[in-house]
Amino acid sequence: MPTLREVRNRISGVKKTQKITKAMKMVAAAKLRRAQLAVLAARPYARGMKALLQHLLPMVEPGSEPLLEARPLQRLGLVVVTSDRGMCGAFNANVIRAVQAHMAVVMPDVHTPSSVHLFLVGKKGADYFTKRGLPVAASHPGFFDQLTFGEALEVAREVIGLFLRGDIDRVDLIYNEFKSVSQQRIVIEQYLPLVPEVSPSETPVHPAHYIYEPSEKELLTALIPKYLNFSLWRILLESNASEQGARMVAMENATENARELIETLQLQYNKARQAAITKELLEVVSGAEAQAGAG
Repeated sequence: MPTLREVRNRISGVKKTQKITKAMKMVAAAKLRRAQLAVLAARPYARGMKALLQHLLPMVEPGSEPLLEARPLQRLGLVVVTSDRGMCGAFNANVIRAVQAHMAVVMPDVHTPSSVHLFLVGKKGADYFTKRGLPVAASHPGFFDQLTFGEALEVAREVIGLFLRGDIDRVDLIYNEFKSVSQQRIVIEQYLPLVPEVSPSETPVHPAHYIYEPSEKELLTALIPKYLNFSLWRILLESNASEQGARMVAMENATENARELIETLQLQYNKARQAAITKELLEVVSGAEAQAGAG
C-alpha cells in the first residue's frame, strides 16, 4: 500500500498535469476560432471555382489539357495531411489508417517503390511512414507552425510537376475535414486528373450553355491552376481547424480525467491518513493500559 507521502506527491503531480491540459485546451480553443473563420471564408470561393470548372470541363476536347488526361493507374500519388504535434486524440491515427486501407484497395503492392508516391504534410505522418520504409516523394514537417498560402503552392507544384512528367498517374488527397468542434470526417478525394462530375444515375451532366469571353479554352487554362492551388489551400485549412478541434476535445477530456483521478487519490489519501491516526491511537491506548497493569 502506498505511503501518505507517495499519495500526496501523486496528487500534486496530477494537479500540475491538470493545469497543463487546461492551458492547452484554452490555447486550442483560441486557435480553433481563427482556423474555423478561415475555413468558413474559403469554402464559398472553393465551391464557386469548382462549379465553374465543372461547367467548363464537358466542353473541353479530349487531350487538349494535360491535367485532365486519365491514364491507366500504375503509379499512385497520395497527399496525406496530418498534424505537426500530438495530444489531439485519434486525429492522426484515423488519417494513417485511412491511408493504409486506401493503398491496400487501390494499390495492393505498396512496397514497390514505383507504385506509390507519398506527399506528407505534417510531422506525425512523416515520422510514421518514414520509419516504416514506405516510398516518400516529399515530406513537409513543421508545416502548420506558420501556415501560409505560399507553402500550399509549393506542395501543389510538386504534385502537379510529377503528374505532368508522367511519374504518377493519379493523385488522391487524404485529410480530416472540419465538421464541428467535436467532429472531423476523413475525406479521400481525387486531386488529379480533373474529371467531370456525374449525376447519381452515372450519366454526364449537361450544363446550360453560356457565352464566355474569353473563350472556354482560355478560361479553363487560367482556371485549372488556380483551382488546384486553392483546393489544396482549403484542405490545409480544413485539417488545421480539425486538428485544433480534436486537441481541444482531447485536452478537455484529459482535464476531466485528471479531476476524477485527483478525487480518487484524495479519498485514498484520507483513508490512509485515517488508518494511520487510528493505529497511533491504538498504540497510545495499548501503551497506557500496559503501564496501568504494571503499576
